[in-house]
Amino acid sequence: MALTRIAPPAKRDEGQWAFDEARTPLNGNEQMKQDADGLSVRHRIETIYAREGFASIPGDDLRGRMRWWGLYTQRKPGIDGGKTATLEPEELEDEYFMLRVRVDGGALDLTQLRTVAQISTEFGRDTADITDRQNIQLHWVRVEDVPEIWRRLEGVGLSTQEACGDVPRVILGSPVAGIAADEIIDGTPAVHAIAERYIGDPEFSNLPRKFKTAISGSPHQDVAHEINDVAFIGVVHPELGAGFDLWVGGALSTNPMLGKRLGTFVSLERIPEVWAGVAGIFRDYGYRRLRTRARLKFLMADWGPELFREVLETEYLGYALPDGPEPPPPPTGRRDHVGVHPQNDGRFYVGTAPTVGRVSGTLLARVADLAEAAGSDRVRLTTEQKIVVLDVAAEKVDDLVEALEDEGLFVRSASTFRRGTIACTGIEFCKLAIVETKARAARIIGELEDRLPTFDQPIRINVNGCPNSCARIQTADIGLKGVLAGDEEGYQVHLGGGLGLTSGLGHSLRGLRVPSSELPDYIERVVTHYDEQREEGELFAQWVQRADEEDLR
Repeated sequence: MALTRIAPPAKRDEGQWAFDEARTPLNGNEQMKQDADGLSVRHRIETIYAREGFASIPGDDLRGRMRWWGLYTQRKPGIDGGKTATLEPEELEDEYFMLRVRVDGGALDLTQLRTVAQISTEFGRDTADITDRQNIQLHWVRVEDVPEIWRRLEGVGLSTQEACGDVPRVILGSPVAGIAADEIIDGTPAVHAIAERYIGDPEFSNLPRKFKTAISGSPHQDVAHEINDVAFIGVVHPELGAGFDLWVGGALSTNPMLGKRLGTFVSLERIPEVWAGVAGIFRDYGYRRLRTRARLKFLMADWGPELFREVLETEYLGYALPDGPEPPPPPTGRRDHVGVHPQNDGRFYVGTAPTVGRVSGTLLARVADLAEAAGSDRVRLTTEQKIVVLDVAAEKVDDLVEALEDEGLFVRSASTFRRGTIACTGIEFCKLAIVETKARAARIIGELEDRLPTFDQPIRINVNGCPNSCARIQTADIGLKGVLAGDEEGYQVHLGGGLGLTSGLGHSLRGLRVPSSELPDYIERVVTHYDEQREEGELFAQWVQRADEEDLR
C-alpha cells in the first residue's frame, strides 16, 4: 500500500513514526519519553525518591514518567478553580500522590479487595474512589510509601503498572462476564491474555497518548465501547458463531468522537493479536507533533474505517478478517447491574450503588466481609462507578442486601438518581479541575430524591470538573461541565447524549451556564418537563431531540 494514501503531500508533518526512522521528538512530552522509557522510573522511585523524599524527584519523572506507574501529584488544598489555568504545575501540586490501581475487567477477589482497603486506611487517609474505568484511586499517598504499597499489591496479583501515561490503560470488561444468564460470549480470556502479554511490554510503552480498551460479550454492551480507542463487542455470526465486533477510534475530552465499526468479526482467541495490531497502528501512525491531536480518534477521522481495516490486515495481521454482523441494539432498561440478578449457575449477583463512586478503605473492607458472609469470594467494579458481588446463593441474598444498604450501599432501594449519577475527582484532588464534583453530585442526588421521590425513569447525570470529560459528560442525558460563572462555580450543560440505545453526543444550549447553587432547581425543572411530556417508552435523550428549547433551559 502506498504511503501517500495515508499521508498525502498536502498534509503537514504529524510526527508519525512510520515516516520518520529517527523518530524525531517534536514536543517536550515526546522528548521526555525518548530520553527514558516511562517504565524505567520504577527503579528510581524505589532506590532514590522513596528514600530521599518528594524534593528529590526531577520534573520529567514527577509530572511525566511516574504516571506509567499510576502516580499523579494531587492538587494542593485551598487553590480555587480560577487559578487552575494560571499557576505553574509546581504551584498547583501537593507533595502527595493520587495512586491508581488498575483492575482489568473490574475483577477483584476478596483478598485483593482487602489488600486495597488496608492500603487505603494505612497509607491513603482512608480514601478510595471507584472510577468509571473500573479502577480504584487512592489519595494522600507519599512517595516514601510507594515501594511497600507495590509489594502488597503485587503480592495479591494487582498492579499500578501503566494505569496512567501514554500506554495501554486498564482493559474494561463486563462486570458480569462469565456469569450473566444472557451473555453472548465471555471475553475474560481475552482480557487476561492482553494484560499478561502486552501490559509492561516496551513495544507499547511509548504510544502517542493514552490507549483505552473495552471487551464485553454482554448483550447490554456494558463497557462504553463507543468511546474507547479499541473495543470488542459480543455478536453472533451466522456461520462462525459467537465472537466480537471490532470498534476503533472512540474518545471524548474537548473534541469528542464516537468509535467506528471496522465491519469485521473477531473470534475470542484472535482478540489479543488484533488488539496488538490496532495498538501497533496507533504507535506507528498516530500523530505525535501536537498533544491535542495525538489520540487515535484523529487518525481514524482522517483515514476512515475502510483504510484503517486495510492497514490492520495487510501490515499488522497478515490475513483478512471475516466480515461480521453489526451488534443489535442493547435491550431496553438499565445496564448498571444494580439490584439482584440471576446468574447462569442458579446463584445471583448483587449490584450496589456507592454514591458517585466515593467509598473508603474502611467501607471496602466491610464489603469484603459482607461478601464473604454471603458465600462469595469475588466482586466486580463497573464503568458506572458501582460494585457487584458475585456468586450469592438465593438464601443469602436478602441478608446481603439488607447489610449493604445499612452501609449506605443501595441495592433495591437505589433511586434512579443515585443509580444514574457519576462524577470525576474534581477540584478536591485534581490539578486540572475548575469546580468541586463529588460532594456536589452527592448533594444533587439528595435534593432530587427529596423533590422527585416518584420519578423512576432511567437518567444519567454526569458531573465533570473540567473540559476533559473523565466523567463522560457528552454521553450523559444531563452532562455538567465545570466552568466559572461570575464569582461562583458553575456548569455548562450538555443534554441528550447517550451510549447504547441512544448512542450519540449531547449538545449544549447557547449561553446556558448554571451556577452550582441552582443546579438542583435546573435539573428538577428539566426532568419534570420530560416526565410530563414523554411518550410511552421514550427515553430522556429521545425526548431532548424533540423538546422545545425553553423546556430545556
